[in-house]
Amino acid sequence: MEMRGKGVVVTGAASGIGHALVEALLAKGARVAAVDLQDQGLERLAAEVNAGERLSTHRLDITDRSAVRALPAEVIARHGAVDVVINNAGIIQPFECVHDLSDEVIEHTMDVNFYGTLWMVRAFLPHLLERPEAYLVNVASMGAFLPVPGQAIYGASKAAVKLMTEGLYAELMETSVKVSVVMPGAVATNIAENSGVVMGDGEEGGDAGEGYRALEADKAAEIILEGMEDERLHILVGSDARLMQLANRIAPKGSIRLIQRKMRDLLGDS
Repeated sequence: MEMRGKGVVVTGAASGIGHALVEALLAKGARVAAVDLQDQGLERLAAEVNAGERLSTHRLDITDRSAVRALPAEVIARHGAVDVVINNAGIIQPFECVHDLSDEVIEHTMDVNFYGTLWMVRAFLPHLLERPEAYLVNVASMGAFLPVPGQAIYGASKAAVKLMTEGLYAELMETSVKVSVVMPGAVATNIAENSGVVMGDGEEGGDAGEGYRALEADKAAEIILEGMEDERLHILVGSDARLMQLANRIAPKGSIRLIQRKMRDLLGDS
């Protein structure tokens, strides 16, 4: 899809991949509605990109169904139409086993990652279906197909996003709406800080292990937009995501053991 002149909604836009997507979309001539819970982050984004009327910022909690339902009208009033929705907002959980997590953490992780994405899809899909061409993109994770120790609920929430998106792809095949699910590996963002998660020596944004560095957010955004241009259902972001998807298909148990060892080395024995 050619992005010039298109109205694009990006959630989780104040930082990380979302921030990079907003910059890249504006550079391609799109009109962007940047959505995030962080007021200060949205203010910094607006100041940095200096895009004038082509950028609007919207403070929103995507778990608030009433607020999400009101968002399409707000965006359309600013930009005239919505052609693309990129559901990028998400959080990780504390690095704890399932039986150690509180009910509140489990519910919040699912509310943000799965239900927040679902509410956005349900709010915007009627408008996307009215457009001559449109695109719906949901960001899941490498954790959607490869279990990460200490992130089982996060992985479950992202696996739900993956399967829901694949279901939407099937439902929308004969419409004007294209659908993709994005599965990033390690990307240098501040998702841990934004999620209130304390990391160890391998803090996100730095080295993800010996001889390995997380992908920069701007490169991740570039890969996502290229995947959209090719209308790929699955957009794998990073060499680790591509490698581990292959490994998981060939040797599921072996790939799980590998990620378990990597995470143990990264976080240390707890």
